[in-house]
Amino acid sequence: MMKSRNLILAVVVAGALAFAGFAIWSAKPAAPLVTFVSLQGEKITTADLRGKVVLVNFWATDCATCVKEMPDIVATHNKYQAQGFETIAVAMKHDPPNYVLNYTEKNKLPFKVALDPMGALAKAFGEVKLTPTTFIIDKQGRLVMRILGEPDFAKLHALLEEKLQES
Repeated sequence: MMKSRNLILAVVVAGALAFAGFAIWSAKPAAPLVTFVSLQGEKITTADLRGKVVLVNFWATDCATCVKEMPDIVATHNKYQAQGFETIAVAMKHDPPNYVLNYTEKNKLPFKVALDPMGALAKAFGEVKLTPTTFIIDKQGRLVMRILGEPDFAKLHALLEEKLQES
């Protein structure tokens, strides 16, 4: 009788621990607390962006996929901006600032473009080394998705619409 009671207790405890571990594992991590400095010198922190759904795109002017996806990122920004959506494009540290500025002006990018001259932003977002790498941050400041390479924009838009509906 005592053995079966101990066995039942052990199973219940193991189940509770497994559930707690799953809950912790499946919880979305907070976005890193960083400050983006735009090409115009404006400082934006991830804390300032709370209450908005944010797309952070690490890119480079010498990245063919980045250049290919940029018109779709512009269209995404324009589609959702009025609903509380923000886009920040972060140029990788190897990208010469004058190239970034020229690309931004030539293509009339409608969102904030930040430089990462020391690689601190890429490091804070999990050692980003490959471009493009895109992150989606929800209104509570949690990382909800990391996309390596060009996004499936239909799926991205579905996620954005879901996150923009959340309070």
